[in-house]
Amino acid sequence: MTLFRHPEDRIPVLMFLGVFALDMTVFLTARSWWVPVLWFGLGIIPKGWICSWNHHHQHLSFFKHALPNRLLEIVFGFQTGVTSQAWFLHHVLGHHKNYLDQSQDESRWKREDGSTMGEVEYSLSTALTAYSRAFQVGRKHHPKALRVFVWMAALQLVLLAGLFWVNPYNALFVFLLPMMASLYVTTWATYFHHVGLETANHSEASYNILHKGYNLMTGNLGYHTAHHTRHGLHWSKLPELHAQLAQEIPANLYRQPGIPFVWRGSEEKLVLSDHEVAALSGRPVEGSGETLAA
Repeated sequence: MTLFRHPEDRIPVLMFLGVFALDMTVFLTARSWWVPVLWFGLGIIPKGWICSWNHHHQHLSFFKHALPNRLLEIVFGFQTGVTSQAWFLHHVLGHHKNYLDQSQDESRWKREDGSTMGEVEYSLSTALTAYSRAFQVGRKHHPKALRVFVWMAALQLVLLAGLFWVNPYNALFVFLLPMMASLYVTTWATYFHHVGLETANHSEASYNILHKGYNLMTGNLGYHTAHHTRHGLHWSKLPELHAQLAQEIPANLYRQPGIPFVWRGSEEKLVLSDHEVAALSGRPVEGSGETLAA
């Protein structure tokens, strides 16, 4: 009997645990001041990718049973700054329900006066209010998840305090600062998912990223319209759903990925040609008589 709901999750989980093992190794063995600092710098981008997988896990948990899910969420908490059930409350029950309404969206990109926030303002606002908004959603809509959220957040704080008691300097650079940086990087990345798209149509409400490397490292998060159309769908099936929706998605709702995949023109908007849209959907290109594979 397998522990996993989907076998595709085995390798990613093994990689997350491997990164956590390296975190603990640096924490327990580093004696020079520069080693934890270097590890913090090297880990910013990889742990930003792990944030995407924590997001996937909160939509559809990797394990069939509660205990391994809670244990993995402790690891995710140290790697991403987002603790157990926080994504579920803030993002799944909050943002996915309200993202078409900027007066209610937990990840809203509009100010109260209706103007659009800048990247830094949005990132700071969303990061600093993430836990309070998650708590509010839980209190209104899901008391059971709220209880898990509160208890697991308390446990995460106790464990973090224990790490500081053992070695405060290493705990700062190996755990606390990466948690804070990952939470900020996560909210910054989500700015580009929906900013400026005010619509009641799901097909017109998200930007998409087709870059293979980006989708490999983020679990197909670039297929964002598909994700919002069926947010409980396993990450491995998002490209297939995107192909089904490709003809409905406006050709201008695509972006370049961010750093490190694209260093010039990071997050730049793209407009696909009719040929490229047809290729995504696997439909015949008009006038060619041929069907292109996605």
